[in-house]
Amino acid sequence: MSTLDRTTVPADPDPTPTGPVPVDLDPSSTRRPDTSRPRGRVTRVVVGALLVLVTIAFVYPFVWLVSASLKPRSDVFDNRLIPETLTFDNYIEVWNAAPMAAWLLNTAFVTVMATLTVTISSSLVAWGFARYRFRGRNALFGLVLASMMVPGAATMIPTYLIWNSLGMVGTLTPLWAGNLFATAFYVFLLRQFFLGLPTELFDAAEMDGAGHWKVFWHIALPLTRPALAVVALFEFQAAWTDLMRGLIYLRDREDFTVPRGLKSMLDQFGFGGEWHWELVVTASVITTVPMIIVFFIGQKQIIQGVATTGTKG
Repeated sequence: MSTLDRTTVPADPDPTPTGPVPVDLDPSSTRRPDTSRPRGRVTRVVVGALLVLVTIAFVYPFVWLVSASLKPRSDVFDNRLIPETLTFDNYIEVWNAAPMAAWLLNTAFVTVMATLTVTISSSLVAWGFARYRFRGRNALFGLVLASMMVPGAATMIPTYLIWNSLGMVGTLTPLWAGNLFATAFYVFLLRQFFLGLPTELFDAAEMDGAGHWKVFWHIALPLTRPALAVVALFEFQAAWTDLMRGLIYLRDREDFTVPRGLKSMLDQFGFGGEWHWELVVTASVITTVPMIIVFFIGQKQIIQGVATTGTKG
């Protein structure tokens, strides 16, 4: 017998089959029942119901106001959202009872000037704190933030004395000129946005010969449009509804802003013995509608600006 015939092949020590592993084609026997979908539906229904209730709570006062403005004086407080007697005479009479056109123009002027000045001044101050390094920068910025903790009542009399010494009491100037010196909250908001911008972009522009003002005006500001829109819309709302400064500084009826004029109408027709509440609510509707229009126009910018600003710095 040859040597090849006497050689034995060793047995495979691992008898594991090398073929395909059988797979259970019926997974339903081991799958747990999915209970997340019913819970998800219940959660959506509850959240939707809460949103509807909150929306009604916010919308109802304005709907009531509009409804009351379309009623005669005897039906103003009947709490019907659909007027039993529909009339538009209130919108004609209110223009004869008060100089609404002058009040709206005064308010528009003050609001535009306040918005422009505070947006520009706050962006300049914020850019200085965000871009430049100087001794005491953090301490100075801390003082700016600390000014937000000072209540307005504490500075009301000194501010009045300053404007009175300048001969500005009785004019519209004190209602907006204070914004020339920026506002701490807007400085903080814009600074956080500036800190999130790439510094390499500004360094490259300065190396190419761009000056500080050109870098700020042509590069930094266009990149911060969402934050600037938030500042402008916030200040627009604040200036449009500002009553306190109108009460302090305005004297002549023709110089009143809308909030100050509404206060005078309330004193005359609401608590002055004449009881023409239909005129008061009609004037309130006229002055509220512009703010609603501005909100719907700028709501996208508000959401975008708040969302992007929250991720900066």
